[in-house]
Amino acid sequence: MPNRRDTPSPSLGIYDKARQESLSTIEVVAIALSLVWFALTLIFFLVLEPAGAFSESGGALRFVMVLMTVFLPVAMIWVVTTATKSSRIFREESKRLQASIDAIRQAYLNQAQAQHATAEPSVTRKLDEIAAAQRKTETALATFSSSRQPLPPRTAAPQPAQSTGSDDQVALPLGTTAEDIQPPLDHEDFIRALNFPETAEDKVGFASLRRALKDRPTAQLIQASQDVLTLLSQDGIYMDDLRPDMARSEIWRRFAAGERGRQIATLGGVRDRSSLALTATRMRSDPIFRDAAHHFLRKFDRMISDFAETASDGEISNLSDTRTARAFMLLGRVAGTFD
Repeated sequence: MPNRRDTPSPSLGIYDKARQESLSTIEVVAIALSLVWFALTLIFFLVLEPAGAFSESGGALRFVMVLMTVFLPVAMIWVVTTATKSSRIFREESKRLQASIDAIRQAYLNQAQAQHATAEPSVTRKLDEIAAAQRKTETALATFSSSRQPLPPRTAAPQPAQSTGSDDQVALPLGTTAEDIQPPLDHEDFIRALNFPETAEDKVGFASLRRALKDRPTAQLIQASQDVLTLLSQDGIYMDDLRPDMARSEIWRRFAAGERGRQIATLGGVRDRSSLALTATRMRSDPIFRDAAHHFLRKFDRMISDFAETASDGEISNLSDTRTARAFMLLGRVAGTFD
C-alpha cells in the first residue's frame, strides 16, 4: 500500500508545485529585466558619460538623480512582480479552499447516507414492533368481540304431545329459556366487564366479560360501549389517557333518579380540551358516530338507573372509574347530557 504522505492530493497539486518551485517564471523575468536595466544604466553613465544637466548640477543632487535613475525602475519591476506573484498565490489558495470545501461537502453527504442506511434497520424494526403490537391488540379485541355477540333468542323445543287419557285433550308444556334460569350478574363482574380486559392475558377480566355477555341488557351496553370506544380510538382518543374529575356517589344517584342541570354537571369531569374538541367535531360531522354515541348514552342511562338501586357507594365509585363510564362522561358532556 503506498504511503499516504508520498501520494500527492490531486486537488492540491497546483499549490504544492508553486511551493516547491524555487523561482517562478515571473521572478526570472523580473531578474532579467533588472539586469538589463542595470547594464543599460552602466553603459549610459560610464561609457557615454553624459555632460548635460546631470553634470551641471551639484554633486549631491547628481548622486540622488543617479540613484533614482538606477534603482527606481528596478523597484517598480519588483513591485509589479510581487503583486503578480501574490495574485497567483491567492488564486491557487482559492482553488485549494474550494477543493477543501468540496471534499468536506462530499464527506458530509457520505456520512449522511451512511447514517440513513444505519437508521433504516432501526426504523424498520420499530415499525415491525408497532405492527406486532397492533396485531396483538386486534387479536385481543377479536377474542372478546366474538364472545360478546348477543345470544339468539332460544325457543323451546317442541315437546311431544302427552295424552291425558282422553283423545281430544293434550298437555302443552311451557318452554323456559336459558336466560330465565340464569343467576343474576354479580356487581363485581358487571363492573369489571364494563372496564374490559386489561390485556390479552387478563383471564379474570375475560371470565367476567363472558358472564356479563350472558345477560342481555348488559351485553347490549357492552356492545354499545365497545362501538364508541373503537370509533374514538380512530381519532387517537383512549380512555386510559383521560383523567376525569371523579364525582361523588351521591351525584351519580341523583342522576340515576332523573335529576339534570347544574347540580349534576360534575359528572362531565373530562377536562381534556383536545379530546373534547375532537369528539365534538366528530359528533357534528359523522352521522354514524353520532348515532352510536346517542345509542350508547341511552343504554348507559338506563343501566345506571337500575344499578344505583342495589349498588353501594363503593360499587358506584368503582363503576365511575371504568372505561365505559369515562366514555359516558366524555360523550355526555359533548352531547349536553348533564345540562
